[in-house]
Amino acid sequence: MIKGMYSAVSAMIMNAARQQILAHNVANIETPGFKQILTDAQDWAQTPVLYSPGNVLQNQRLSYVGLLGLGTQLGPQVTDFTQGGLQLTQNPLDLAIEGEGFFRVRTPQGDRYTRDGRFLRDAQNNLVTVDGYLVLNEGGQPIRLPDGEIMVLPDGSIQVNGAQVARLGLARFADPRAELQREEGNLYSGPAASTQQEPVRVVQGALEMSNANPTQLMTQLVEVGRAYEAALKMVQNQDELLGKTIASLGRIG
Repeated sequence: MIKGMYSAVSAMIMNAARQQILAHNVANIETPGFKQILTDAQDWAQTPVLYSPGNVLQNQRLSYVGLLGLGTQLGPQVTDFTQGGLQLTQNPLDLAIEGEGFFRVRTPQGDRYTRDGRFLRDAQNNLVTVDGYLVLNEGGQPIRLPDGEIMVLPDGSIQVNGAQVARLGLARFADPRAELQREEGNLYSGPAASTQQEPVRVVQGALEMSNANPTQLMTQLVEVGRAYEAALKMVQNQDELLGKTIASLGRIG
């Protein structure tokens, strides 16, 4: 009986945590370059179930029946790096990466990677992100943009009035899920250099939108909410049954 209560409580805790992750994905549906977080439920622990056709005290052989789950827990969080849809903006400083790859930016905590291409020109003519982080060139230095018409080529080369002034610092990784760690602000930390030498393609005047599917997320939120309610009901039933058992034993004594 207590085992059943533990299992139900673990399901409540797991579903509450999963609901937070889904809510985070929903909150970033409109965030350019956002990559949704995936997770699932896993068994917390299992115990073998043995069966004896007779009296166990008579040293009869026990038969193995299977495993009994003792509860559930949230599985590891995995970032889904699939491509989001491109949205045309016609803003020359809006850049999107088509396919795999990341922009390199400099933060107070060090160099980071992002897919969010909402770039601006600051007061010092540096190319920066919407959060004010410097966008780096292929040599790892800030990019300064003189006044003039800006054109960004598919290979990341930046031209102003027809003259090349810089080339974006682009990185590509053989296994982003394993090599990159998610941080706040749509950023990722990882290796100092690319681990995949395939070229990265840049699209000017467009933004990559979030790869989270609103319909799918809403369905998952409903399912998680119902699972939480079912686990709560089970806890209440187990608590009521435990109370009746204690009351019954008290009368017997």
